[in-house]
Amino acid sequence: MTEKNPKLRAALDAVPTYKPGKPAAAGGPVAFKLSSNENPYPPLPGVLESALGAASSLNRYPDMACTGLMAELAERFDVPLSHLATGTGSVGVAQQLVQATAGPGDEVIFAWRSFEAYPIITQVAGATPVQVPLTEGAVHDLEAMLAAITDRTRLIFVCNPNNPTGTVVRRAELESFLDRVPSDILVVLDEAYIEFVRDPEFPDGLDLYRNRPNVCVLRTFSKAYGLAGLRVGFAVAHEPVAAALRKTAVPFGVSQVAQDAAVVSLRSETALRERVDALVAERTRVAGALAAQGWTLPESQANFVWLPLGERSVEFAALCEQAGVVVRPFPEGVRVTIGETEANDLFLRAAEEFRAKL
Repeated sequence: MTEKNPKLRAALDAVPTYKPGKPAAAGGPVAFKLSSNENPYPPLPGVLESALGAASSLNRYPDMACTGLMAELAERFDVPLSHLATGTGSVGVAQQLVQATAGPGDEVIFAWRSFEAYPIITQVAGATPVQVPLTEGAVHDLEAMLAAITDRTRLIFVCNPNNPTGTVVRRAELESFLDRVPSDILVVLDEAYIEFVRDPEFPDGLDLYRNRPNVCVLRTFSKAYGLAGLRVGFAVAHEPVAAALRKTAVPFGVSQVAQDAAVVSLRSETALRERVDALVAERTRVAGALAAQGWTLPESQANFVWLPLGERSVEFAALCEQAGVVVRPFPEGVRVTIGETEANDLFLRAAEEFRAKL
C-alpha cells in the first residue's frame, strides 16, 4: 500500500510563518537583542515573588475565568467585568477576534506594513486579508481603509501606535473613521504600546469604545509591564464581543503565574511609570541622535524606532549584528527596539557608520 501524508488544509500553504526577533547568539559577538520590542527592565517589584508563589501549584490548572485579574482590570480601567476577556498576549486575543468574526469568504482589513501576525491569523481562520498601504509618512491611510470596505468585510485592525513604524493615528482622524465604518463591522484598536505614547492628540481607545458597540480595544502586559515571557493580554469590548472572545479562548490558556504577575504589575503603577518614562527619554535621545546623523524617520510613539531603508534593510541589520546588536529587518525598513543605553549606543554607532556609506 502506498504511504500518504495526513491531509492538511490546503489554505495553510499560503500562510506565512511568524518570524520572531532574532536572538543574540550565545558566545558570539552580539551582546544585545533589539529585535523583539522587549522591555530591558526586569519584572516590576513584587512580580517575581508572586510568580514563584504561583509556580508552587503548577500541578494544578489555572483559574480559567482569570477571576482575580479580571476584577483588577475592571477596577483599573473602570469597565464592566462583562466587557473583558483575557488571552495569551494581545496577539492571542487578536486571533480569538478573527475566529469570532471571520471565516472563508470574509475579509479582514489592516494597514501594511503593520503587525506581522495580522495576515497569519486571518489566513489561518480561512478569511481573506486585505492589506492597505501606509501613507508616505508611514501612518495608517484611514481613507483608503474606508474605501477597501466591502460587503464581505468583518473586521478592521488599527494598530495604534503602529508596529513596526511607531506612528499614531490621532484623535480627530480616528473618530471620523469610526463614525463612517458600518456599525456591523468590528474595529479593533490594537494598543500594545499605549503606555509609551506622549502625543497629546493620541486617542485612548477606552474612551472611544464606551459609546461604540463595534469598537474593541486590545492591550498587553508584554511590553511596558515586561511580562513578554508569560503571555497575558486582554480585550475590552461590549458584551456580545467580549462573550464571543471568552468562547474562542483556549481553555486554561493564561497560566496562574501570568495571572498573578499581571495583578501585581497593575498595582505597581508608580514603578511602571518611572520605567516607561526612562524608556521614552531614551527613545527621544536615540531619535535625536539619528536625526543629527542625517536620518529621516517617522516620529515613534512606541518603544522602538523605524528606519525606512527598503532593500538595504538586510545589509543594515548585518552591520548592526557585527557591531553587537540584533535588529529586525523587514522588506520596507528596519525596526530597532529601545533597549539598554549601552545597546542603544552600539546601534547608534552602527547607524552612523552605515549613514556615511549612503
